[in-house]
Amino acid sequence: MIELGKKQTLTVVKAVEFGVYLAEDEGAEAKDRVLLPGKQVPEGTKTGDRLEVFIYKDSKDRLISTTNEPKLQVGGIAVLEVKQVTKIGAFLDWGLEKDLLLPYHEQTTRVCEGQECLVALYVDKSSRLCATMKVYHYLSTRTPYGPGDQVKGRVYEISGNFGIFVAVDDKYSALIPAREAAGKYRPGEILDLRVTEVKEDGKMNVTDRQKAYIQIGEDAEMVMGVIDEFAGVLPFDDKASPEVIKREFGLSKNAFKRAVGHLLKEGRIEIKERRIYKK
Repeated sequence: MIELGKKQTLTVVKAVEFGVYLAEDEGAEAKDRVLLPGKQVPEGTKTGDRLEVFIYKDSKDRLISTTNEPKLQVGGIAVLEVKQVTKIGAFLDWGLEKDLLLPYHEQTTRVCEGQECLVALYVDKSSRLCATMKVYHYLSTRTPYGPGDQVKGRVYEISGNFGIFVAVDDKYSALIPAREAAGKYRPGEILDLRVTEVKEDGKMNVTDRQKAYIQIGEDAEMVMGVIDEFAGVLPFDDKASPEVIKREFGLSKNAFKRAVGHLLKEGRIEIKERRIYKK
């Protein structure tokens, strides 16, 4: 069976002026054959030869084969460059003559020309090859990393409930849990991360924050910066709601309390009447 979106080794069953027809075996019917255009046919190829080709569709939606190497196959993931943005979606460079469509409904954020994005390849309901930025189910859970390891990860989706979905090495499944997410994130952003947990299913929890004793100092300076923006008087203290703290600082309530405690210990602030004052 000729499979769309995959590399296969097929037999040359017929030579024509504009190329050769390939099939699984020489006795295949015409409907089970696929064209390899003449400019793709290796020199000296003859009937009966076996060729490795990739199967996709041409501009007229017909099955066609190529000896060129695609940057990904069905079920695979890769970082591809956006070549063009149109009314139906974006078109990506995946190493073949016909660019790959990334439909709008498969984008986790709007993309622009020249941007690189992590995508997976799938066959849609109309039997067309398309890309998707929703790569969660395509990422590997066979991670080589363990707790404490430093890794790089690309943000590919953001969830208010779960957190920040990240592809470590553009390959492995990872999550910055919502409780750990600090600051603002955007799909496509590459982060320096630390693995905090590897679950039984192989998925990782990661954080872009340092270990607490290192992070406290950075958080404290950031809190001081915000206090300065409020003219030296923060209109709430460390008993404020987690939502307010998250909005103003991008910190969890616990991280904020640690930073405030650090500043109190250093004598740089004081708390009076449910407000924080700069000394």
